[in-house]
Amino acid sequence: MAKPRHNSLIIVISIIIVIFISSSFSLASQPFKFRRAPRFPVKFSHQARPHLQQQYRYDTRYFWQRLDHFSFADHPRFLQRYLINTEHWVGPNRPGPIFLYCGNEGDIDWFATNTGFVWELAPSFGAMVVFPEHRYYGESMPYGSQEEAYKNATTLSYLTAEQALADFAVLITDLKRNLTAEACPVVLFGGSYGGMLAAWMRLKYPHIAIGALASSAPILQFEDLVPPETFYNIVSNDFKRESTSCFNTIKESWGELISVGQKENGLIELTKTFRLCRDLMKTEDLADWLNSAYSYLAMVDYPYPSEFMMPLPGYPIREVCKQIDSGPESTSILDRIFQGVSVYYNYTGEFDCFQLDDDPHGLDGWNWQACTEIVMPMSSDQDASMFPTNNYNYSAFQEECWQDFKVIPRPRWITTQFGGHGKCDVDLDPRDIKSVLKFFGSNIIFSNGLLDPWSGSSVLQNISETIVALVTKEGAHHIDLRPSTRDDPDWLKEQRATEIKLIEGWLNSYYREKKSTFNI
Repeated sequence: MAKPRHNSLIIVISIIIVIFISSSFSLASQPFKFRRAPRFPVKFSHQARPHLQQQYRYDTRYFWQRLDHFSFADHPRFLQRYLINTEHWVGPNRPGPIFLYCGNEGDIDWFATNTGFVWELAPSFGAMVVFPEHRYYGESMPYGSQEEAYKNATTLSYLTAEQALADFAVLITDLKRNLTAEACPVVLFGGSYGGMLAAWMRLKYPHIAIGALASSAPILQFEDLVPPETFYNIVSNDFKRESTSCFNTIKESWGELISVGQKENGLIELTKTFRLCRDLMKTEDLADWLNSAYSYLAMVDYPYPSEFMMPLPGYPIREVCKQIDSGPESTSILDRIFQGVSVYYNYTGEFDCFQLDDDPHGLDGWNWQACTEIVMPMSSDQDASMFPTNNYNYSAFQEECWQDFKVIPRPRWITTQFGGHGKCDVDLDPRDIKSVLKFFGSNIIFSNGLLDPWSGSSVLQNISETIVALVTKEGAHHIDLRPSTRDDPDWLKEQRATEIKLIEGWLNSYYREKKSTFNI
């Protein structure tokens, strides 16, 4: 996102969190608008990777997957990458469990590095660890390359959640067969979109896996399930809880941004104020950049310093608001905003200018998924949100997806696939996701921290004795899956202990039933 002061390679780190209308409407009467859901914290991942070192040992392997699991046509196959560690596995005779992380929308080695909880559990459980990569991400590219795979709607058409779940199911089935480990129980793990996949896989393939830990999994962020303003209201509340004046400054800044941008040489002024590496072409790009920072700060508002997205202090929103609030009274709103977001984009102080965007067209895998089946309505209300007021406009969103991909979204397909039709408080509706989980699901942990803006669209209450919600007031985005540290607060240690106890229960129950069946 920024240019180092030294002459080393420029690290371009950016993300399109939201897509703003760039047509020539009156900005004064119609401020910035966003249609697509904010991304999960992945896009920064491989650019930020130089800050990290691999902590865990694993072998990298490849598996030939069908391009289309649901057709008998002769499609070309592709190599799916997966990471595996059998160092602590007690083997098929005991039989040792298999911990499988459901790969998200990014390089699988990034998720392996940032999912320390799974690695830390493996020795005590005698478990094999497997991290399969999601198709169309990382090295797992159909058609031989990303350029070919992302070429058009036809080549991208096999990038779906159901195809990815089938990949996981086929891979683990084949792996178990080759290792004579058919009796070994599989436990699923996943965070964010990976958490959604873990929960969905447990529902779709209960014979493949005995249970799933779905951390920060917003399986309710679909049409008519939660209010569309939920995400941005939680982001806003995270800032307001630290400082009301900080919240108000950010809320006022959007109008100031528009006002300055409309002045003669206003874009040049904004370029200087925010120390951009290139001249600002339109105000919306800068608004997008700011929106990205606020949304991600809420997701990674961890209680200790971290480098998951960017190098950040503990409770980074607190530090952002401190910077926004602490300037002299004469400091302008936009100067205050710049000081605040610099905590996110430049906490280490190594950058002297910032790049706003490394993907101007947004034609990547996640935007395709968002334009087809992962359709997550988002809006921002006038009172509770610090973001510009915006109502979800499906028609505009559909038009944008057609322009980008020549595809029409199917907003009800995910809930048709996995359950979720209708309001989630109608417990007697068999199509409702809570009813689906209660009557057809078992052994799923939904873990969430209430600082995470995605928590508002996850499961926050126990559904049954075996569909359990673990909620922490101070937790952020899938913090329980991250590596343990000496700075972990007690509530996080307790949460993980509960998760371990539940997983032990699943495994013990499985072994008892296996033993009983064998004795019969």
